[in-house]
Parts: sequence; C-alpha cells; structure tokens
Amino acid sequence: MLNRILQLSNELDGSIFLFGARQTGKSTILRQQFPNSIYIDLLDSNIRSRFSRRPVLLYESLKDKAEGTLVVIDEIPEVPVLLNEVHRLIVESGLVFILCGSSARKLKRKGHNTLGGRALPVYLYPLVSAEIPDFDIDHAVMYGMLPTHYLAKNPSRHLAAYIDVYLKEEIKEEALVRNLGAFQRFLEVAALTSGEIVNNNNIAQECGVSATTVSAYFDILEDTLVGHRIPAYIKVMKRRVVQAPRFYYFDVGIVNHLLHRKVLVRGSAEYGHAFEHLVMQEIIAWQHYSHSEEKLSYWRTYTGIEVDAVIGEARVAIEIKSAEEILPRHLKGLKTFGEEYPQSRRIIVSLDIINRKMGEIECIHVKDFFKMLWSEGI
Repeated sequence: MLNRILQLSNELDGSIFLFGARQTGKSTILRQQFPNSIYIDLLDSNIRSRFSRRPVLLYESLKDKAEGTLVVIDEIPEVPVLLNEVHRLIVESGLVFILCGSSARKLKRKGHNTLGGRALPVYLYPLVSAEIPDFDIDHAVMYGMLPTHYLAKNPSRHLAAYIDVYLKEEIKEEALVRNLGAFQRFLEVAALTSGEIVNNNNIAQECGVSATTVSAYFDILEDTLVGHRIPAYIKVMKRRVVQAPRFYYFDVGIVNHLLHRKVLVRGSAEYGHAFEHLVMQEIIAWQHYSHSEEKLSYWRTYTGIEVDAVIGEARVAIEIKSAEEILPRHLKGLKTFGEEYPQSRRIIVSLDIINRKMGEIECIHVKDFFKMLWSEGI
C-alpha cells in the first residue's frame, strides 16, 4: 500500500471537493484515510439509481447523524442533484462531506449547486517520487506516474485502455465536443507540443478546426484536469520575452502513448522531452500539495534562450536536462536569466550523479532534487 503525500485530514476545515483525473487514486485514498466514514459509492449502479430517482433519500438517511459526522460521496458528478441535499445537511445538521469526482466541469456546465463556498476544492495528482519505495526514474519517464500504470506488469495495455475510457466517458458521453474525430486528433497534436509553447493557429491547421475551437479544447483538458497550461514569466527587464503559455499533459505516460513511444533510451531527444515532462509534473504536484501561493511559470526570450520553470517572482529558476554530465553549454539559459534576475536561486536538474555548484548555478541529480522538494522545498 502506497502512502500518499496528500493527507486529506489536514484539508478538512469543513467540507471539501476532492478532484483529480481518472485513476489518480481518489477512491483508494478515501477508503484508506477514512475507513470509518459513511461511504456512498455512486459507481454502484443500484445506489446511483435510487438516489437519482429520489435525491431526498440522502437527507432522510443522514439528517439525524451527529454534528461533525464525516460522509464521503464518491463520484458526485454521477448524481449532481444530490448537492442540494448535501447543502441542506451541511447547513441544518453540521455534517462534513468529502465530495469526489474527476473534475468540477460537469457540475459547473450544467449549473448544479456547488455549495456556495461551503466546500473547498482539493486536488489529487498522479504519484510522486516520495510516495514510491525504490522509485525508478526510467520506468517513470516511460510509463508515467498514474498508480495503475506505474505499478502494472503491462503498463502499455493500461495506457491504451485509459485513453479509450477518457475519450468515451469524459468526452463522448458528456457531449463536450461535437467532432470526436477532430478532438482525438487534437489530443495527438497536443502531445506533440507538450512542453512546447502553445500556438493555437498551428494546432488548428493540423486538426482542421478553428483556433477558437483549439482554445476551447485546451480548456476542456484543463477543466477535466488532464492538462496544465504554464504561463510565461513576463516581467520585462532587458530582453523581450515570449508571452504565450506552455502546455503539459498531467502525466508523461499519456504523452508517450499518444506519440507511440515504445522505448525511451537515455541520450535520445525523446527521452529528454519525457524527462523534462516528468520533472515538471512533480513540480506542479509539489506546488499544489504545499499550498504555495507562488506562481509557476517558464521564461523564454525571443532569441530562444529559456528556463523551464520559474517559481514566484524569479525567486527560483530551474532548467531540466536529461544529460548524464552537465557541461558549461547546458547553463546558458540559467546564466542569461541570472543576468536579468541576479538575486534568483538557479538550479539545473539532470541525471548527472555529481551534485555541485558551477558558479552560482546548483547542479542537482533528479532524485536528490525530488527529495529536496518533498523534505524542505525550494
């Protein structure tokens, strides 16, 4: 059994929504961390059918419970009308709810009760390195960090099934897009540009849709927690900088599957892209789990000099390289960033096993960087 970084008991200052992409382990963490709660699983067809026909059953079954009683409702978007009864139970009986679902999009799109601030959102991400004994960096780079994929004997089959389920359940059944074929093509093109600067016009040409539609597709991926757009750091100093966001899928294994990457070999460009993606998804998870109020961004000049991640107001700059030996040429982006923001802490994360400082730049092996993130932060 894996121990997750996210401890929901620390988040329970009242009721919460627990959101996370499919198969991030939401149901597992709820059952592990709250074994004595009242647990209502709306994936059970009989329970879902009864509550759908008569939502007031929830109120009738819980109204006499003691104040502070914890109730977990798994997959609340399956019967969103129950939120009216949840609202009433919070106000009248003082019950505490954990309401679980893949995203808030279904609730917002159909105008359902989102409890008017009485339940705060909490997000569960794929596994992070600190949750995995004997963490294997190459395995993670290839198959990603979704629990069912990282731990599977045959991750490739699970990845293929995941894409099919996502398309069927999140897109087709919810009628989020009219042209499923165009959206499927968009998923592949988005994978090609994962980690790159978003250009809606170029992607629109590839998919045969409008740039406005592409923007809406990216919104869907973000709203369903399947992707992240990372904004550019645009505080202007001496150099003119790019202002368009970068996009990352929420898990590198999804990208590898969409791009038909069967084998990733250290030293190849494909491995380098996947390695960067893995490090970025770990940083994204750390930022949210640590409740950091600092913005995560990237920095790139119009001449192509860039830094992969910027924390806060240029407090920390991080460059990610899959090289097994860091050389002076790998430091160009961080050196240039340092000329603009000399007070920043600058880190290059890589596969180089010798941690050291090269001038003002810290060279840190990826596993040591991950340990630093989860022990002391950056």
